[in-house]
Amino acid sequence: MFLENTVNHKEQFGWIEVICGSMFSGKTEELIRRLKRAQIARQKVEIFKPAVDVRYDEDMVVSHDENQIRSTPVPAAANIPILADDCDVVGIDEAQFFDDEIVRVCNDLANKGVRVIVAGLDMDFKGNPFGPMPNLMATAEYVTKVHAVCTRTGNLAQYSYRKAKNENLVLLGEVDEYEPLSRAAFYKAMTRDKVRNMNVNGAQEISSKSNNSNA
Repeated sequence: MFLENTVNHKEQFGWIEVICGSMFSGKTEELIRRLKRAQIARQKVEIFKPAVDVRYDEDMVVSHDENQIRSTPVPAAANIPILADDCDVVGIDEAQFFDDEIVRVCNDLANKGVRVIVAGLDMDFKGNPFGPMPNLMATAEYVTKVHAVCTRTGNLAQYSYRKAKNENLVLLGEVDEYEPLSRAAFYKAMTRDKVRNMNVNGAQEISSKSNNSNA
């Protein structure tokens, strides 16, 4: 459970909070909620997101529920410390798209007394740990894992299954490209895709051999 206070109020260090989960799990919604609470408390807040994320807006961080908060798009994690000078709270959305430098940046900010709130996908579309997220989760004081609802079973979903036939690690998309799945549903879907690819590759190999023999 996340608690927004510390025992020793004289301590000059900040901390890191990580909000992670699958797509459609409410990560950005929770990030925005925490950041707006800080703004209401009149704390100095800066929000950042990777420049590649232009799905809803070039400058705003926008949740699937259309809640939004103004942010600064940056091409790399190294840009954040320069722009976050003299902040009380720093928010970072879609952290999985940043380079590994984001881990050092977040820890340096926390060591300077900044509260750092990070949101991102913990796993990619293949179910593997995504980018710098594992290291961020390991060094964070607080980790909140949120879940979506599986579109096929109704159970809690922690996987982001890619419906689009694209093998690129980074593919920005919404419900047309992705759906949240439970462990069981994700395993079945990935097994089915693997069998389908084997059949397609096998058919192409047979066709290629047949064409060569007729040549």
